[in-house]
Amino acid sequence: MKKTTLFITFLIICIVCLLSSCTTSKSVVSSNVNLNKYEYAAIINNDTYHIPAELMQYEIQLFDAVEGSGLKLISDWRINELSAQQQERLLIVKYGVNVTDEETIITVNFIDYLSGRPIASCRGASSSLGISHEADMRGALKNVAKQIA
Repeated sequence: MKKTTLFITFLIICIVCLLSSCTTSKSVVSSNVNLNKYEYAAIINNDTYHIPAELMQYEIQLFDAVEGSGLKLISDWRINELSAQQQERLLIVKYGVNVTDEETIITVNFIDYLSGRPIASCRGASSSLGISHEADMRGALKNVAKQIA
């Protein structure tokens, strides 16, 4: 009886590991762009000040991840105050969060300000198979931060 319980527990752990390993994080960067030319980033999100207060902690971590890349964050309200040369080194950052019962995915996209051309897309995903949505969000943020760096 004990061996059967131990075997079933081991089998469940293997299945959980296999399913969670299917969750991927990745980045795609345009091959025709020199990322070193960019110095500034403005994060654009129409819902920034309308999100529930309990989610603000995650948005702070997302802003920190973008700033951790070495880009200087500026408010989207102040873009017009940048000189033409500074606007040439500006990336617009848009992000999205998709939460399902199976996983949480955070996508951060970088777009050249002047041309509107997508430059890079970073995806962070995490799955606890519905056990903890908070753990999924933390994991997805951690994974997308690695991709941005």
